[in-house]
Amino acid sequence: MKQVTVFGGSGLIGRHLVARLAARGHVVRVPVRDVAAANFLRPMGDVGQVTPVGVNVTDEAAVAAAVEGSDVVVNLVGILFGRGRQNFAAIHRDGATNIAKCSKEAGVERLLHMSALGASPKSRSLYAWSKAAGEEAVREAFPDATIFRPSVVFGPDDEFFNLFAALARLSPVLPVFGCPLPTLRGTQIDIYGEGGTKFQPVYVGDVADAMVAALDDRASAGETYELCGPTVYSFKALMELVLSVTDRKCLLAPIPFWVASFEALFLEFLPKPLLTRDQVTLLKSDNIASGELPGLESLSIAPTAAEVILPTYLDRFRRGGRFHGPQPA
Repeated sequence: MKQVTVFGGSGLIGRHLVARLAARGHVVRVPVRDVAAANFLRPMGDVGQVTPVGVNVTDEAAVAAAVEGSDVVVNLVGILFGRGRQNFAAIHRDGATNIAKCSKEAGVERLLHMSALGASPKSRSLYAWSKAAGEEAVREAFPDATIFRPSVVFGPDDEFFNLFAALARLSPVLPVFGCPLPTLRGTQIDIYGEGGTKFQPVYVGDVADAMVAALDDRASAGETYELCGPTVYSFKALMELVLSVTDRKCLLAPIPFWVASFEALFLEFLPKPLLTRDQVTLLKSDNIASGELPGLESLSIAPTAAEVILPTYLDRFRRGGRFHGPQPA
């Protein structure tokens, strides 16, 4: 039994990881910003085994108190858009610095750090740049940290497939981001090109299993893993998959990046933006494995196909509801 502290453990990946750690008998401390919203984690273990605590990762003293006595620390904290003090640099770089530095000073045995596929100090996306800055800070403070770079993560509470499935229920149109201007090929007009940005989505259960496997494998210390699913999809193919699973019919509208940026200029002012200009910048680069780093297979995990998992939770968006099968055309 170990004391494991999981920062951001109430998120999509965190709830799966906390459940696995509790099932193994570990005592799990979960530093989060909103303790009340994280109380659903408590029943994942015995009484007192899983404990959410209020911590802001930008507060070094609070982070130091949270990691005190921990054998293992996991950093899953991340944001998709930034505002005010909760910006990319503060959360992904400064927060990661505090967690790594305090963990080393507290004598923590293992540190697992969640980054993102596409993290690069040269990226024009603040998200990808800040993730790379976080990796650098973690390596400097805790050289033996294990870093994970997942592609788009899917699962029952994801913010990608659920978003587009909900849009398909409300709108006759779904976007395909990253398509070029229409071109004439023979006698036909090509409006999709290669189908927009490419992704290699990874199942949240596989990500959580990878982190648990890394804890069991001392050779993973100091490694960086790219966590990707078994299939590369274009944005168009992903939208077609959503429509197939939900039994919906929508027009797939090709959206060039300049159009997406213009739309994001207004959408990013929503309380929870559907799209931001930084996300459009991120979409300009494919989100697929480089092939230069180890992946799920190196941790003895067979990647799960999206086609296997999506019907288990997107079925609620079907015409007629969850318990209705595909409708006749």
